[in-house]
Amino acid sequence: ALYTAPDSCYGRCEEPYNEEDECHCSPQCERDHSCCEDYYRHCQPEGFSRSRDSITDQDLLRISEQLYGADHNKAQPSDIVINPQHQASPEETDDQEDRSPQPLYRYVNEKLFSKPTYSSFIKLLDNYQRTTGKEEEVTEEELQEQENFLREVMKTELMKKLFTFLRSKKRYGSEQEFIADLQEMWFGLYSRGDGERDSSGFEHIFSGEVKKGKVSGFHNWIRFYLLEKQGMVNYFSHNFNGPWDTYPDVLGLQFSWDGFYKEVGSAFIGCSPEFELGLYTLCFIARPGRECHLSLGGHSLSIQTYPWTKSTYGNGKKYIATAYVVSP
Repeated sequence: ALYTAPDSCYGRCEEPYNEEDECHCSPQCERDHSCCEDYYRHCQPEGFSRSRDSITDQDLLRISEQLYGADHNKAQPSDIVINPQHQASPEETDDQEDRSPQPLYRYVNEKLFSKPTYSSFIKLLDNYQRTTGKEEEVTEEELQEQENFLREVMKTELMKKLFTFLRSKKRYGSEQEFIADLQEMWFGLYSRGDGERDSSGFEHIFSGEVKKGKVSGFHNWIRFYLLEKQGMVNYFSHNFNGPWDTYPDVLGLQFSWDGFYKEVGSAFIGCSPEFELGLYTLCFIARPGRECHLSLGGHSLSIQTYPWTKSTYGNGKKYIATAYVVSP
């Protein structure tokens, strides 16, 4: 063939790595998370689910249950009392009408926030300008806060289980390599607009951004609670309440942040920071750009992730653009 599509591996298997390519087709792309979507169809005759180092659907169900069971820092039922109030219909989620007069959080045991992974996580939340298009400047102190957070989460059984799993699948050779990649994929800066390095996966997903007059990202319960307590977030309604009767639970919710609206902002409720970081990382590595089907406490759950495709780090690796729970 005289021409091959730049986003396909048809006719490109074993092609040497070229940073100018949209996606890649050599075996290295699996480790870099940069393979074209049809890589396994064209370049792996065995099929993805039978490849020795692939991450199968059954693997995901198994490891997600293990991570769920290892979330020892999660909230206990008595630690959080929420007041979901109005359940919005699909026609109501975008009308920006406040149908819940009371705050979402009636009570949170803030002793949770003294746990090392929580306290190091909270210190990261004020490091960002929420408006896209404004360049982020990372100070030495903020860089240290990133490293402290990753150091604390890596002390947990949950993240150690995740690393052991990913190492067994040949995604990482050492814990140091894994931590370095976490820092790049989550905290590495890229441009969502105007060419400025104005965003990162962590900022978008956990802290939240405002783009074109609307809330973008913002999927974290701790951030929501702290801003609601300050009067900066106004809870409107929810469109989905998960089946879990303990924490973590899942809520799909509508709210405004300083007057900027979020039509559907799904969030785990009551999980630890390492739980969210771990599940989103797992799905981003195993199923980038696709729904990632997991099991938590016997209940099914899907997470959608997307890579940022306009810039890369390292040897063609992709940053996290977004990750969130898919609510019906």
